[in-house]
Amino acid sequence: MTDAGRHPRITLYTMSEVTDVKGYVGNFEVNILKKARYVVEGECTACGECAKVCPVVRPDEFNLGLSSRKAIYSPFPQAVPSSYVININECLGDNPSVCAKCVQACEKNCINFHMSDEQITEKVGSIVVATGLSPYDPTEHDEYGYTRFQNVLTSLEFERLINAGGPSQGEVVRPTDRKIPKSVGFIQCVGSRSARKGAGYCSNICCMNTVKSTLMLKEHYPDIDVKVFYIDIRAFGKGFEDLYLRSRRLGTHYIRGLPGSVEENPDGGLSVAVENTATGKLEIHDLDMLVLAVGLEPAPSTQRLQEMLGLQLTPDGFYLEAHPKLQPVDAATRGVFYAGCAEGPKDIKESVTQASAAAARAIRIMHKGEITTEPITSEVIIEHCKACGKCAEVCPYNAISVDPKKKIPAVVNTAACAGCGTCGAECPFGAITMNHYTDAQITNQVDTMLAEDPKAKILVFACNWCSYAGADYAGVSRLQYPANVRLIRTMCSGRVDEEFVWRGFELGAPAILVSGCHIGDCHYIDANHWTEKRINKMWKKMEKMGIRKERLQLEWISAAEGIRFAQVMQRMEDLRDSVTQEEIYETVEALKKRKKKISH
Repeated sequence: MTDAGRHPRITLYTMSEVTDVKGYVGNFEVNILKKARYVVEGECTACGECAKVCPVVRPDEFNLGLSSRKAIYSPFPQAVPSSYVININECLGDNPSVCAKCVQACEKNCINFHMSDEQITEKVGSIVVATGLSPYDPTEHDEYGYTRFQNVLTSLEFERLINAGGPSQGEVVRPTDRKIPKSVGFIQCVGSRSARKGAGYCSNICCMNTVKSTLMLKEHYPDIDVKVFYIDIRAFGKGFEDLYLRSRRLGTHYIRGLPGSVEENPDGGLSVAVENTATGKLEIHDLDMLVLAVGLEPAPSTQRLQEMLGLQLTPDGFYLEAHPKLQPVDAATRGVFYAGCAEGPKDIKESVTQASAAAARAIRIMHKGEITTEPITSEVIIEHCKACGKCAEVCPYNAISVDPKKKIPAVVNTAACAGCGTCGAECPFGAITMNHYTDAQITNQVDTMLAEDPKAKILVFACNWCSYAGADYAGVSRLQYPANVRLIRTMCSGRVDEEFVWRGFELGAPAILVSGCHIGDCHYIDANHWTEKRINKMWKKMEKMGIRKERLQLEWISAAEGIRFAQVMQRMEDLRDSVTQEEIYETVEALKKRKKKISH
């Protein structure tokens, strides 16, 4: 961070918050709220004289409450900038009759109580999201007594204790009596790998963090008794298994099983009851200190930033990458990249690797000085546009601007448009066309495929990124599926207009399938949600017209599901075979009546 702060082309905004992000790749506009420090950054030398005279004492957040700080303080060692800050909500004020001792103690006259928050706007070409994470709060695990017993700590609190710059200068002491404990226990997976309490995913770093802590304890206190209660140890990184084995050789006891209860003894010690699954016996372990290896959760700002940038979240609450293998640091929104634990729990090595990748991806876009876009974008036919705003509502990239109140026609920002085509399918007035996937082009494909013997054909609208790729995977895997399947490729299932489907039925198609990416895994953020809504509406219309709704199918098939594609095609063939010629004729007549009503 020090190197970044000194770099002439890097601007660091500390104590700042992003309040809004507008624009698109190459032209983002970021609004930043820079909070008042009440200490002039360039003049403060961090001598600390002001903190010595400050009468306000508060728990130190950096040391997780294990030590104290003053109302004027340095956030943490080696903070950038090297300047003190005043927590104005804790400060007694600058009225001399109240306090102002820090002002009197500061020889540089750096303290300015008249500072105010500042609004800053930066124009940037790309954005790297590195929001970090939050440790899990183990309060709900009441059986471990985290809030009831002082000698029960979290792994982060223990980390501050054993740190040379921590509140005890690296000396491991019990909070109750400040004595070195003779026995320390660690409970793994607190808040991780549990559907009942905490998160269902593995937090990645907890096992090796505990192994590291046991090694440090054994190296500094060889006679200390260290016990680790675990489900299983996940030591998957380079050299991690060696560290785990070294910990065992030094005498750390690894006990397979998570404790069921923790009770405090009169001397402040702890009795831990656990079923040892290796021996099948219930054991009671007496410990001086207990450490909870807490899991990792998404940062509190994740949800808000996700809404600003139009990003996707995984079910676990972390950011979802554009593609887990081919674009692991890219967001679905072009020009936005992920680094560190914003995308998922990681250790330092993985975070640094991903940060380097994110920087390289950002440079790759920006180094030319201009942005190139795909030609597959939407265009508005001005004379047809009624400024209803439906297109702007469904666009997952906020690439369409329209003012329904002033009746100003929609405008598509081609740099932000990713070409899903959902706007064209949802426009009730046919005012949006999509380059290379126009209504006429897709309708002509439908006409050609059903020109001869339509009853023998299965018409399939397949999304380019998943379903069409799944069909290709089925082909290269030599999987057998009916040869009468006729695929029409669209960039997204959201592009499939109602009229395409009605046209297929009107020409005698016995069964039609619309297929796309799985919900939550759409290449275009959430465009397939509109596909689902549209198909549900069509099923209701089919029932009103007397058309069997089973003849229109909706399936989610990923690029890796070649077998599933073949199975779905076989089901579609069985469905096609069940449709009679008379049923097709009745459908054609019903759709002719529908056309007459629309024309009138």
